[in-house]
Amino acid sequence: MPKVTIVMFSGDLDKALSAFVIATGAAAMGWDVTIVFTFWGINIVRDEKKKAIRRKDFTSKMFELIMPKGANKLRLSKMNMLGLGKAMMKKRMAAKNVQSLRQFIKDAKELGVKFLVCGLPMEIMGLQKEEFIDEVDGICTVSEYLREAKGAELNLFI
Repeated sequence: MPKVTIVMFSGDLDKALSAFVIATGAAAMGWDVTIVFTFWGINIVRDEKKKAIRRKDFTSKMFELIMPKGANKLRLSKMNMLGLGKAMMKKRMAAKNVQSLRQFIKDAKELGVKFLVCGLPMEIMGLQKEEFIDEVDGICTVSEYLREAKGAELNLFI
C-alpha cells in the first residue's frame, strides 16, 4: 500500500485545510497516511475544552495564552485582516458546501489517517497530552517520524 507522511508545521487555517484535503484524498485512495503535528501545527489538534492536568510554569502559561487553541481558532496565513478574512473564508466555504477543518479532521480519522504530535515542541511550549483532541494517536519523537517517513512514497512539509 502506498504511504504518505505530512509534517504539519504551520498553524494557519488555509495551510491546514490544504493538508487535510491531501490527507483525506490519499486515505480515500487506500494510502497509508500519517500526519505529524509539530510547532505551530500542534495548535490544530489542541482541544478547545480540555485543560492541562499538571500545573504549568509561567512560560507555558504564556504560550497557552497567545497560541490558538484548536481548529476553530486558527487564522489565515494571508489576508487575515484582524479576523475578517477568516470569517469571509468560512462563509465562502459554507456557501460552496466545503466542510470545516474540524469536519476534515473527523473524516481523516474515519479514513484511518494516523495523527502524531511531536514531543519536543510540545515540551518547549509546555503542552500536555491531555490537552489534545481525541483523534490524536500519540506523541512521537523525531526518530519515530523518520521511521514513518522512510518508507513513504510521498513526504510533505506544510
